[in-house]
Amino acid sequence: MRHPHGTTSRTAKALRTTTVGAVSATLVAGTALALAPAAQAASADSPTTRFVDITGADGTVLKANVVAPADASHTYPLLVLPTSWGLPQVEYLAQAQQLAKVGYVVVSYNVRGFWESGGYIEVAGPPDIADASRVIDWALAHTPADARRVGMAGLSYGAGISLLAAAHDKRVKAVAALSGWADLIDSIYSGRTQHLQAAGLLDGAGRITGRRSPELQEIFKNFYASNLTKEQDMIEWGKKRSPETYVDALNTNGTAVMLANGWGDSIFPPNQYADFYEKLTGPKRLELRPGDHATTELTGLFGLPNDVWTDTRRWFDHHLRGQANGIDDEQPVQLKSRTGGAFEGYPDWKSVTATRKKIALASGTTIHANVDSGANGGVVFLSSVLDQVAQLPPVASIPLLPRRWAAVWQSEKYRTAQQVRGTAELHTTVTATKESGTLVAYLYDVGPLGLGKLVSHAPYTFHGETPGKPFGVDLELFSTAYDVPAGHRLALVVDTVDPLYIEHNPSGAQLTFSSPPNDPSYVSIPLREQ
Repeated sequence: MRHPHGTTSRTAKALRTTTVGAVSATLVAGTALALAPAAQAASADSPTTRFVDITGADGTVLKANVVAPADASHTYPLLVLPTSWGLPQVEYLAQAQQLAKVGYVVVSYNVRGFWESGGYIEVAGPPDIADASRVIDWALAHTPADARRVGMAGLSYGAGISLLAAAHDKRVKAVAALSGWADLIDSIYSGRTQHLQAAGLLDGAGRITGRRSPELQEIFKNFYASNLTKEQDMIEWGKKRSPETYVDALNTNGTAVMLANGWGDSIFPPNQYADFYEKLTGPKRLELRPGDHATTELTGLFGLPNDVWTDTRRWFDHHLRGQANGIDDEQPVQLKSRTGGAFEGYPDWKSVTATRKKIALASGTTIHANVDSGANGGVVFLSSVLDQVAQLPPVASIPLLPRRWAAVWQSEKYRTAQQVRGTAELHTTVTATKESGTLVAYLYDVGPLGLGKLVSHAPYTFHGETPGKPFGVDLELFSTAYDVPAGHRLALVVDTVDPLYIEHNPSGAQLTFSSPPNDPSYVSIPLREQ
C-alpha cells in the first residue's frame, strides 16, 4: 500500500501551532465552564495552578502544569499524569483541580515529541519511561508531595506510559490506565494484520501535533508497506513498549493497577487488557463498558460527572490515602453490556464466561477474495460511538450477502436470550489458492428479518502457506458483552476485505473452508451463567 507523502516541516509546524490553539482553547473553555460554580466560591484554600518546565531524560524540556492544595505546610499524595497522544498539557486540568481539592498534588506533563515539549515521539520507549521518573523527581523536590504515596494515571498514550513507568520505578504505588494498551503489537497488528485506520489516525495526529522520530518514521513505513523482512524487528520494537513484557516487575513491586477500556476501542481492543489483567497478582481492577477509544472518559476531561474518573479517584483514595471507601470490597471485574443494563461484577476474567456453545461450521464453502462482501467492522471511532450512545452497531443483511465473497453459517433460533460475555473463538481449516491471504470473521446477532447487528469481529492474515494444502486457523474475536434477544440467531460471516485493515489477498485468490471429521470446524460462543 502506498502511504501519503509527509507534510513539510514548515507546514507541520503551522498545523501544530493552529491545533495547539484550537484544542487548548476547547479544553480550557470546557474546564472553565465546569468549574465556574467553584470559581465563584474561590478562597485562600482553593488549589494553586502553575505552568512549569521540567527537565526530562537527556535534557529534554517537558512542558507541565502543577495543581496543588494551597496549604503547603504538610505533604500530600502525588499523582503524575502523562498526556494522551496528540493532546496538550491542559488535557487533565479539570480533573487535576478536582483531585487537588481533596488533597492531591497533581503534575501533568506533555510527553516528549508533542506540542511544546522537546524531543521526538518515542512511542513509550525508554526515553518516555525515564521522563516519567524525572517528573516524579522534580515533583518531590518542588512540591509538597509525599514520596511514599506516588501514583500515575493517564488516558490512552498516558495510560501505557503510566504502566511502563510503574514497572520501572518502584516509587509508583498505584496506577489507573484508561483506554490504554498492554500489548502494543496485539493492539494494532492482531491476527498478523495491520489495523490500517487505527494506525492512520495515530500517524496523522503525530504528524500534526508532534515530531516523529526517525525510528518511528521507519516503523510506519515498514508497517504500511507490509515489509515482512522487518516484521520481527517491528514485533521486538512493540514488545519493548508493551506493559505485558514487564508484568513480573509490576507484580514484584506490588503495584495496584486499575484498567478501564471500551468494548469497541478502535485502537486498543479489550482482549489485550483482559489477558494482562489475568497475569497481574497485586491489587487490581478491570472495567469494560460500551464505547470507543477514550470516549467513555471524555466528559471527565471537562470536569463533568464521569464514572470512569470517579472510580479512578476512588482507586487512588484507597491505595494512596488509605480510605476505606469500599472499592476493595467490590468484585474486581466490572462489565457493562453493550445492549444496556447495570454493571455486572465478577471475581476474575475467567468467571465472565460460565459456559460455551459451539456453532458447527459446515464443510465445503469456497469464497473469492478481493471484494468487500458488505460485512465489515464499520468505521474507526464512528461505529463504536454510535453503538455507545444509540446501540447502533454496524449492520448487514445476512440473506443478501453475496455468497461468492462471503461464507455464512447460522445457529438455530434461540428460545431464550443469550448473554454473550467474553471472547468468541473460531476454529476452522482453510485451503488457499495462494501462499498469502487475509480473512475477517464477523459474529452477528440476526433478527427475524435477517438484519444482522455486529457482535464482534477480528482479522487474520497468513503468509507462506502451500497453495492447495489445508491448514488450521484459530482466531480469537474481540472480547465483548452483548445480549442476543430470544427468537434471534447468531451468524458467523467470513470474507476477505474490510476497510479497517490492510488485506493480503493476491488477485484471483480463493479460500475454501472445510470441517474434517477428526478436526471439525466451529465458532465457540462465550455465555454468561443464566
